[in-house]
Amino acid sequence: MPITSKTRVNINDRRMINGTDADVIQLYPIKHKFAWNAYNAGNANHWLPNEIGMQRDIEQWKSKYVLSEDERLALKIVLGFFTTADSIAANNIVLATYKHLTSPEARLYLLRQAYEEAIHTHAYQYIVESLGLDEGEIFNMYRERSEIYNKAEFILSINEGIFNPQFSTGTLENDQKFLENMVVFSVIMEGIFFYSAFAVMFGFQRQNKMVGSSEQIQYIMRDESQHLNFGINVINTIKEEQPELWTPEFQEKMIALIKKGVTLEYTFAQNVFPVGIFGMNAQNFKNYIEYIADRRLTSIGLPLQYHSKNPFLWMSEAVDLNKEKNFFETRVLEYKTGGTLNW
Repeated sequence: MPITSKTRVNINDRRMINGTDADVIQLYPIKHKFAWNAYNAGNANHWLPNEIGMQRDIEQWKSKYVLSEDERLALKIVLGFFTTADSIAANNIVLATYKHLTSPEARLYLLRQAYEEAIHTHAYQYIVESLGLDEGEIFNMYRERSEIYNKAEFILSINEGIFNPQFSTGTLENDQKFLENMVVFSVIMEGIFFYSAFAVMFGFQRQNKMVGSSEQIQYIMRDESQHLNFGINVINTIKEEQPELWTPEFQEKMIALIKKGVTLEYTFAQNVFPVGIFGMNAQNFKNYIEYIADRRLTSIGLPLQYHSKNPFLWMSEAVDLNKEKNFFETRVLEYKTGGTLNW
């Protein structure tokens, strides 16, 4: 192929979408440093499911006295949702988002994120296999429980457009469609739809039950928090680079979608855990999801909608604080390779 130009890439020409140099990942000059930082953070926190012991979980699951029937059902439904959600996330990254982002450093992180989604699916399979659960029941649950199906169908109905092979950015309508997908994918799915399930798993952890499974979910939550932050940064960068997309009408549409997502999420929690477990009940879940949603709204410059308080204050500890564990009981949760992560 003949050389057509000796002009080097101008950092000011780099854009999150509609850039001019997406054919190869020419990393430097880096413009979107948040993406490069996210890539390095992901590499510094590599983990694999089978590094985490499951023997105690197996013993508790086999025992007739440790877990109630409600707790057993909750664990299975949470796993059923997670397996569906992470497969949707992987498809969205690999088949759609990567194609349309033109920032090389953002694309580099997406490759890391896609691998992490594979690790998460591996983790669910590891838990299911370790406990001797019916694999068909867990991995097919989205077809059998409307609460899971409705959340999946909502996400898929929104991002269907950018999966079309003929879809491309470059027009106001299509750029808004892509931005809408980023809001639904990052803010709603990764930022809201995971969180009642996370709360259930950390409820197990607080009761000293299913600690191996919960530890894997805690690693997954750490990954997902990074995915969420990356997505928010992408959204805000597109807003900055193309402010014409962020119209008042578009903002109202995003608020309406987020509110629909909130309703789907607390309906999921209310239907799946009607009696409540570990002191968590339907009203608690509703307030918690509304509290989470307000945080997501403000992160992309949209106004609060709920003004709810956090009923699960211990979730902040599970999410935000570094945990240290006895080296001889389990691995240190802040496992790192190749560098040091600062939250």
